[in-house]
Amino acid sequence: MSTTAAPATAATPRRIATLALPALVVLAAEPLYVLVDTAVVGHLGRVPLAALAVGGTVMTLTAWVGTVVAYGTTGRSARRFGAGDRAAAVAEGVQASWLALATGVLVAVAIGIGGGALTRTLVGGPGEVADAAAGWLRVAALGAPGLLLAAAGNGWLRGIQDTRRPLLFVLGPNLLSAVLCPLLVYPAGLGLVGSAVANAIAQTLSGVLFAAALVRERVSLRPRPRVIGQQLVLSRDLLVRGVAFQASFLSATAVAARFGAAAVGAHQIALQLWFFTVLVLDALAIAAQSLVGAALGGGDAAGARFLARRVALLGGLCGVAFAVLIAAGAGAGVVPSWFSSDPQVREQAMTAWPWFVALQPIGGVVFALDGVLIGAGDVRYLRNLTIVCAFGGFLPAIWLAYGLELGLGGIWAGLTLFVVLRLAGLLLRMRSGAWAVVGAVR
Repeated sequence: MSTTAAPATAATPRRIATLALPALVVLAAEPLYVLVDTAVVGHLGRVPLAALAVGGTVMTLTAWVGTVVAYGTTGRSARRFGAGDRAAAVAEGVQASWLALATGVLVAVAIGIGGGALTRTLVGGPGEVADAAAGWLRVAALGAPGLLLAAAGNGWLRGIQDTRRPLLFVLGPNLLSAVLCPLLVYPAGLGLVGSAVANAIAQTLSGVLFAAALVRERVSLRPRPRVIGQQLVLSRDLLVRGVAFQASFLSATAVAARFGAAAVGAHQIALQLWFFTVLVLDALAIAAQSLVGAALGGGDAAGARFLARRVALLGGLCGVAFAVLIAAGAGAGVVPSWFSSDPQVREQAMTAWPWFVALQPIGGVVFALDGVLIGAGDVRYLRNLTIVCAFGGFLPAIWLAYGLELGLGGIWAGLTLFVVLRLAGLLLRMRSGAWAVVGAVR
């Protein structure tokens, strides 16, 4: 493989698609599995579906930590790759993998000890849903080390513009898990816990595959505490940004749970569909991270700005296409019926649907521009913007929805406000041009 990156001025739609399409499959694999999991568990009844909603939201927090690791690693690796130093780009992945493994073990231990207290807090007290969620969560958390190792692996491989191996390392385990899930839940008789077992197997296998890829690179695998410390310091803004996201989504689930099992079950359906579309649209952001980072690492600021405009336009167009498809699938509650046979759950899901459709075009632009700024290493601005939008818009809106008893529609109106505020802040940053700083290290 070449040790230099293509300039951003050569980033034609075909080049973007070459990076984005394999990334799209990788990004879609996990949420697609979660949708299968939701459909399988949804037919066990209202309580198991609500328990999956609560437990799954907590595991989403771990996935967001993984996203922080992946995105931080991509930006750092891509800059070094663009500057012509592939070995240094891979070395970033080694240290990120040690950090990911340690974090995953801590997550598994923490959930094993405090999972019950956490689920009781989310649902507002003890009960069937809290107990079932805790049981699911303790098993699913065993896959956390593998999940985070895979995130770090995705990060450095994207940085060197290799999207083929992540495709194989993520898609294969998730396909295996999608087959195991219904078998473990129904014929094996494990019920809700069977879905957690399938989840943990997929994540562990994926992590092992990414770790093996590092070994094959024949670079030093020795942990370097100083470099790991630098990665932690440089990633702090992404970590804080992730905390703001998770505070928002955990609060949304907590509010939905207080509207009843049908509401939180419907919220799980809509939220997982939302995460699916977010991550699919994020494929453009992945391409932007790699190409923008490499362009700025190679000193091509003008090309990076051109690329930013191009991916924003493509993101908006993809969002419009998603909105049309989602609106067409809403007739008579067809899509919600795939995930639950409970009429109350389906009725509640349709309350969130108009907001879900409206979010797609806006989100397409937002996610593309997020990728531009992450690739540029402009994460402090992203951190501040997310905090302002979450704590000044989303959180007040959803708790107001609870206080005024606006139901699930109020929660999703708050999510829409959150994304609109982020769009405004990102467009202002793009116009300023302050994000386009060149060099192998920002």
